[in-house]
Amino acid sequence: MTEILPSYVQGEWWTPASAEGATPVRDASTGEVITHVSTQGLDLAAALEYARTTGHESLAALTFHQRALLLKQFALTLTERKAELYAISARTGATKADSWVDIDGGIGVLFAYSGKGRRELPNSHVYVDGPVEPLSKDGSFLGRHIYTTLPGVAVQINAFNFPVWGSLEKFAPAFLAGMPTLVKPATPTGYLAEAMVRILVESGLLPAGSLQLVSGSVPTLFDHLRLGDLVGFTGSASTAESLRSRPAVQTGGVRFTAETDSINASVLGTDAVEGTPEFDAYVRQLVVEMTTKAGQKCTAIRRAIVPAASADAVIDAVRARLDAKTVIGDPRAEGVTMGPLASTAQRDEVQRQVQKLVDGGGRIVIGSTDAPSVRHQDGTTGAAPEGAFVSPVLLRFDDADADAVNSVEAFGPVSSLITYDTVAQASDIVARGGGSLVTSIATHDPAQAVALATRIAPFNGRMLLLDRDGARASTGHGSPMPGLVHGGPGRAGGGEELGGIRAVLHHMQRTAVQGSPDMLTALTGIWHAGAAAHAGERHPFRKSLAELRIGDQITSDAREVTLDDIETFAHFTGDTFYAHMDEESAAANPFFPGRVAHGYLLVSWAAGLFVDPEPGPVLANYGLENLRFITPVSPGDSIRVDLTAKQITPRETDEYGEVRWDAVIRNQNDEIVATYDVLTLVSKEPVPSPGEPQSEAVSA
Repeated sequence: MTEILPSYVQGEWWTPASAEGATPVRDASTGEVITHVSTQGLDLAAALEYARTTGHESLAALTFHQRALLLKQFALTLTERKAELYAISARTGATKADSWVDIDGGIGVLFAYSGKGRRELPNSHVYVDGPVEPLSKDGSFLGRHIYTTLPGVAVQINAFNFPVWGSLEKFAPAFLAGMPTLVKPATPTGYLAEAMVRILVESGLLPAGSLQLVSGSVPTLFDHLRLGDLVGFTGSASTAESLRSRPAVQTGGVRFTAETDSINASVLGTDAVEGTPEFDAYVRQLVVEMTTKAGQKCTAIRRAIVPAASADAVIDAVRARLDAKTVIGDPRAEGVTMGPLASTAQRDEVQRQVQKLVDGGGRIVIGSTDAPSVRHQDGTTGAAPEGAFVSPVLLRFDDADADAVNSVEAFGPVSSLITYDTVAQASDIVARGGGSLVTSIATHDPAQAVALATRIAPFNGRMLLLDRDGARASTGHGSPMPGLVHGGPGRAGGGEELGGIRAVLHHMQRTAVQGSPDMLTALTGIWHAGAAAHAGERHPFRKSLAELRIGDQITSDAREVTLDDIETFAHFTGDTFYAHMDEESAAANPFFPGRVAHGYLLVSWAAGLFVDPEPGPVLANYGLENLRFITPVSPGDSIRVDLTAKQITPRETDEYGEVRWDAVIRNQNDEIVATYDVLTLVSKEPVPSPGEPQSEAVSA
């Protein structure tokens, strides 16, 4: 490590001119000084402006799909060099299992958002939200909602416990949205975040200004923020409240989201008695949450809420599992399963909070606050006064109403057991936490799960239902998933991270847009009914993506529907529903004038009416969406179809892309019979018909 941990700003690595006043950062196990951090002399305002200008310009040149592909390349790059990160991570106190959660978990977020970006976002720059809102009778004036990228910088202030995952789970959605990031990691483990950023910088893949790193304090940060900027904070609830009160947030328009510590709970159902799979899964989960990352997880179980009759059995089972599974020591030593806390300051803080819990009515029933004997890197065992080691501690509270157990968090391997008698009482105890990131429920009784879940959901950002059927595949109480919301109400910060594309949209502005179909088509890249359509001599199915344009259209000839057609379809498919076969019963139905054609007969015929059957650029039909049947078709009626190129999405990694076609079936009276979207895969370049030279296909 260098004497002063560098920052990466304005496209280059920066360190202060002097080490005077720099804060030392120590190895969590040995106390050895690893590096120092200081931002003395750093031009933070210039770094923020670099993001707003250079960063935005480089990201705006890329579509959602192009950014998504870069996220995958970032993930692959970090995967290739993750051994370097694991070695550094051990110095933070993380075991290999802890590092897997942090490093591989962070890489997994990049992979997840890469996939979601390509599957769920258009290959463009504007995201359309929700259906069209008609604003005129004749369809000449419409409304829609769109999302566009915020013009500022996403400042991400991260906690010390997950220096890689915590950075990447914020960076990935911001990058996908097209918003440049400035990362400010916590000082005790910031050197691991710096190593991760350095790998990305050395890859040469980062667009200019898209990612910057500040190693050290940023006391003047909020003085330089403005409308269009966003701050994502992870840390203590008290710090979050202090930051949220800044004028830049209160009146300056800076978006602020917080994910903070919370008094998360895990409830053992009354049916989950000793000897049941749910009891065993509950105990395993509780021990995992106490010891993973030495309990330094914002999602860790702080309150174990169990039936009074099961309390002693739970304590005994937790003690036995901790004794059998837990080896405290330097993560670099063979066999160690729980490392130290991130710093001696954190160790001292945990001990203070445990004392508050004891003073507030808790009794320590497992473990103690005495310095534990630990396994050293050389394999010997003994005291480690310079290390940040603590023992797992379980307290028991006889009074579920005690303020301390529902408000004091010891951010380490510490949990408290509380007993309850009824489901309503258990729900009330959960709620007293003031808002949590997650609560889990271990029960095999669906009625009890529903009763608990419906009561406690408003107080939680996430719930996990644990029973024998899902225990093996469960991702765990404390593991946020990229596709699910991470955050919670009240004390948990009131913010929201992850949650799939939701997190991307947090970095964008939702705007209502009103205008003509042509204007909305131009803005969104999606054809709107009433916009210009082009019915040329050449069938749209003969056009590759390079040739096809939004609004290209074909209007088919008409085809009459006969009673024989209806009966043939009914007997061939087996769909002899009375509305198609029984005139009297059909006429008695309030929706039909008598016997009517099958909706799927009409959709099948429509395909025959609009399709161009010869081999060509259209490679496959891969589905229909939004199908609605509107007007029944009786024998003697005729139908025709209008098919219009609605949205064109080239794939960045393939020689084809998706085309969404707007399909409208009408009858002889020009009434709409059915509407739906046809989805096809279309070649990017012209494909010759059999016997046609490639040059002629291109020039056609």
